[in-house]
Amino acid sequence: MAPVRELAVDEVKIRRAVQSGIPLIITTYTLPHEAELYIEQIIGVFLKLVHREELKDYLVYCVKELTVNAKKANTKRVYFRERGLNLANPRDYQEGMRSFKEDTLNNIGHYLQLQKERGLYIKMLLLIKNNVITIEVRNNVTVSTAELTRIHQRLNWENDDLGDAMALVLDEAEGAGLGLSILVLMLKKMGLGEDSFAIGSTETETIARIRIPMEKGVMESIAALSASIVDNVNSLPQFPENILRIQQLIRQPDADIVTIARKIAMDPAITADLLKTVNSARYMLPRRVNNIVEAVKLVGIQGIKTLLYSYGTQKILGDESADKKALWEHSNKTAFYAVSLMKSFQKKGDVPDDAYVGGILHDMGKIIFANVHPDLMSHIREFCEQKSLPPTTFENLAAGMNHAEIGALIAEKWNFPEALICAIRYHHDPDAAPAEYRTLVDAVYLANMFCEYENGVISFDQFDPAVLERLGINTKTQIDSLLARFSEGFRSLY
Repeated sequence: MAPVRELAVDEVKIRRAVQSGIPLIITTYTLPHEAELYIEQIIGVFLKLVHREELKDYLVYCVKELTVNAKKANTKRVYFRERGLNLANPRDYQEGMRSFKEDTLNNIGHYLQLQKERGLYIKMLLLIKNNVITIEVRNNVTVSTAELTRIHQRLNWENDDLGDAMALVLDEAEGAGLGLSILVLMLKKMGLGEDSFAIGSTETETIARIRIPMEKGVMESIAALSASIVDNVNSLPQFPENILRIQQLIRQPDADIVTIARKIAMDPAITADLLKTVNSARYMLPRRVNNIVEAVKLVGIQGIKTLLYSYGTQKILGDESADKKALWEHSNKTAFYAVSLMKSFQKKGDVPDDAYVGGILHDMGKIIFANVHPDLMSHIREFCEQKSLPPTTFENLAAGMNHAEIGALIAEKWNFPEALICAIRYHHDPDAAPAEYRTLVDAVYLANMFCEYENGVISFDQFDPAVLERLGINTKTQIDSLLARFSEGFRSLY
């Protein structure tokens, strides 16, 4: 017997998914043993990162049961099809199930190959968002009403006895009754109720879903430490004073273009950056502009706001390290992609400018940690010791967990506009954004995902389908086409 080939687990990718609320998705067509071991390792690393390691054995069993059932459902489809039987017909169903178990076990390789040829997959999805761990097992066949009825008969939440659970195995041909009954017992052992598990069907998939809220103590620790960081963020670099003064001037209702231009002209660096921006391909002017007043008129008030946020963020980040440069480059590209998306899908108001600034600032929480002052580090360590917080809490925050909320809290402290605060807070969770800012947040979310997709960090099926639907994006081909166009545009400007 050949040894099982062990698949390598990418812990960096798992950590990144935890930090960013991106789903981890594993797809298999035949569910070989090495895939089961791989899924088990993924679950273990994921739970360690979210401080729920004690759930590993329970969840590994639940996922194994659900994936095996999904595989069996796929096998059933190809078996019935080969025999010319209709699953939805009760008489055909009874006839097929009399021989299903024996026939498929005796020739399982043949039926697994048929599943692969038909593209019948099994997907395991693992996600943490809004302090809830979600585990889904999907397969791309729809469950019949009769099958769904049998499944719900076995999900007996009123029973705590394993012996009674065994008595619920009503259909030995399928053999799923005992497994589902034990799954319920496992979930109850974790302190979960009926609302933690659901199984149902869409037009194309059967989806089994387990939802587990984060432990209250862990959530409180993360919230307390995040608040402490924000409270002490004054020790970090602020936006330069000259930028703050120009921003204050712009907010005054009686401020005029000439006054603003003169104020900008007092800062050679901002002046140079403004003229560089105005004369770039972005504005496509027929001639070069060297007059600061004319430049301000061409860019407009909203454009000046955008420039100031961009310039100020660069000043905060500085250019001393490769990490800071990479963070700035990512923010800059996200901003360009966000504007490009808005111009492609919506052509009204000042949203493109908001999208640019939102893209620049979406990782404000990471920017903060890129500039952590030694005094703040000392304070955070003392805070963790006083509150008896595990060291991993700060390590995870420093690595990026909760960076969207930390960034939003700091943006509130710095009196940023509400639209930008929402772009920062919800750029990994656009469905939670207030309706009035949903379009902006969708653009920043999708722009950030485009960057990750372009770098090979995520795949198409990790995009939020609700956001794609709102923008009318249905296929990977559309994503690839948009990204190719945006990437070419970005290279031409930078």
